[in-house]
Formats: sequence, C-alpha cells, structure tokens
Amino acid sequence: MRTRAEAVGFPHLRAWPAGPIRWFDLRVTTAARRDRFERTTKPRRSLARRAAALILRIPEREVDFEVRGFAPCEPAVRELLELHGRSFAAGFNAAVAVPFEELGPQLEEVPRAERGFAFEGAGMALALLDLLVPGRPRRVATFAGGIGSPHVYMVHVGAGWALARLHRRPWGRLELDPLLRWLALDGYGFHEAFFRPAETVRAAKQPTRLRGYELRAFDQGMGRALWFVEAASAERIARAIDGFPPQRHADLWSGAGLAATYAGGASAESLEAIRELAGTLSGHVAQGAAFAAGARARARNVVPHNETAVGIFCGLDVHAAAALTDRTRPAADEGCAEDYERWRTAIRIELSAAAVPA
Repeated sequence: MRTRAEAVGFPHLRAWPAGPIRWFDLRVTTAARRDRFERTTKPRRSLARRAAALILRIPEREVDFEVRGFAPCEPAVRELLELHGRSFAAGFNAAVAVPFEELGPQLEEVPRAERGFAFEGAGMALALLDLLVPGRPRRVATFAGGIGSPHVYMVHVGAGWALARLHRRPWGRLELDPLLRWLALDGYGFHEAFFRPAETVRAAKQPTRLRGYELRAFDQGMGRALWFVEAASAERIARAIDGFPPQRHADLWSGAGLAATYAGGASAESLEAIRELAGTLSGHVAQGAAFAAGARARARNVVPHNETAVGIFCGLDVHAAAALTDRTRPAADEGCAEDYERWRTAIRIELSAAAVPA
C-alpha cells in the first residue's frame, strides 16, 4: 500500500499508511537526496508546496499538555505555555504553506509577545526544507540574515528542531552562524525532551549521534524543555535535574533559567525558589536568563515577566543583561565549542559581581 506521502508526490517522507497524518510520525529516508525536485517545473513547485503544507503541518493539539503527558498545573500557566506552543506551530505552518517572500508579513501578524516562538517555528520548517530538498538551498541562512534577523537566536534554535526530527548529526547541510549554531543543538535537546520526556527526561538518555560539547548544548536545550514538561514548577524542575548525573546539572539549570525568563509562567516567589534550589549553580541560571534577555531585547518584544525574571536571576534589567551578552560575545566568532563556552562563562563571571537580592 502506498503511503499518503507517496500519493501526494513526496516518496521520501514516510507517514503512517492509514489514519490522519501526524507530523511527528514522519520519517525521512535517503531518497530525500534524490532528484524529485530537480525535475519539477514552477507550477509543480507550487503543488509541491501545497503538498508539503498538508504533510508537514503541525496540528495545534500536538502542543496540548494532555497530549504530551506533561505535569498538571494551574490553568493560567498551562494556557500561557500552550500559547507558546501554538505560536511555534503557527510559524512552522506559515513557513511551509506560503512563498518565502510572503513569510515575513505573515509572521508579523503574530502578537509581538509571541512572535519569537513563531520565528522559531519558521526556522524549523525552513531547516526541514533545506535538509530535504537536494542541492544547496539556503532558506535558513537567508531568513536569519534578513527578515528573521531580529529573532536570529530563535531561528537557530528552531533549526535544531529539524536536526532532531530528521535524526541528523550537526549540522546537516544547514548554513548557520558559526557561533550561534550551538543554539541549534540547544533546540535539538528541547525537541527531544518535549516530544520524548519518558526517554530523555525520566530515563536521562542522550543521543548517541552527539558527542563532546554537542551533548552539553543538548542538555542546555533539555533544561529549557523542563520548564514545559514540569509545567513551570520550581520544585519539580529541581527534582528532575537531581535525577541526572551531577556533571549535567549546570547545563540543565542554565536552560531552565533561560526558559523561565523567556517563556514566563511563574510568580516572583517561584523564580526566587528556582534561584535558591539551584544553589551553587545559580550562576548558570543567571547566564540562561541573560541569554533570554538578549533574545527578547534584540527582537524588541520584552514583556513584564522578562523584567521580573532578569531582575531576580541577574540583578539587572533586561537591556543591561542584553548589553552584557553583546559585550562578552567572542569577537572571532570562529564557532568552536570553546568560543561558545567562553561566551557563557564570561557572562557568568560578570553576573557574579552583580548585586543579586538575597
């Protein structure tokens, strides 16, 4: 029996042969590298885009907490975190459904507070297309250097979702910023924890295809995902992190601090509890918060919970923390792991001198 993906002209994508297509069930074979698209004409490319939108579309229900099996929480917290997921899905769906030149205006229709998540979703979709289409497509690079530039951090994180979805080693064929490409592995870790919490969070498994510092960046993304998996609960996040080997704790706390700051959903008291529960690793929480401040400030979509979290974790306001991340960014941007970790370390060192409230 032909799969539905084959029936619409995408034989390199496997979907279940019966029932509704679920985007997270798609698998990619080596046929993705063949000449399907090389023989297409312009009208057929339009047909291919419509088929891709049908096959790859993310249904909103896939970000529902009950579907994902995440921890229970207050309705307001769940509503906010699910809204972030729906904004991501909206950006993804727009990127596979509309021509590239129309994508920017469509994403600008997303409310400013949620726009970063939409650009993250678009980054994933464009990376998927770059990885699936033969040749040297540069959708992600063009997007990140153009209309996606204010959200360049989120675009790189979204590209990592595509690497995870297609089970690719870094960096696939993606053309990414030499330094910010490590954020793609952060996105890789988020994806795995978000969609496979039983394996990635509960069983503390790491991908065998990653090695060295790649695994640390993966853990930074998984720490971000804990904010969703554990529904923004300081106590549950701390218990989850305690279940990992001690050498992984610092990166997990860094990711948790980033998500707590960027995504929100916790009261000031809960944020203070996170800082206390992190103990001697609170500097890593602060570094993650500073990264979130940099992303929000660059995109000019700062919201009140960003200011609250940055104040508690870093002892600074959002724009001061963002300026710190800019000031400490390595000048060479050679993109090796040492460059990226030197950046993160420099942020921690400077923040350690800040007067964080007791």
